[in-house]
Amino acid sequence: MPSLRFSLHIPADLYVSHYRGSTKSVSVLAEDGRRVEFPAEHLRPFVTRDGVYGRFELEFGEQGRFVALRRL
Repeated sequence: MPSLRFSLHIPADLYVSHYRGSTKSVSVLAEDGRRVEFPAEHLRPFVTRDGVYGRFELEFGEQGRFVALRRL
């Protein structure tokens, strides 16, 4: 299945804007240079009191639809 790897560094105060409804999606630059945008709600399992930090892999189907997001 196709996938992209990327790193995220989103401080807690910035991620809070998602909960307030002002941020619906996250746009990231993958390690291979492609840009991808996905719903911010997919980051919810990875949010700590400090925010969202780490290296991730986004898996998507042949049609480009979201399948899974995992921390590496």
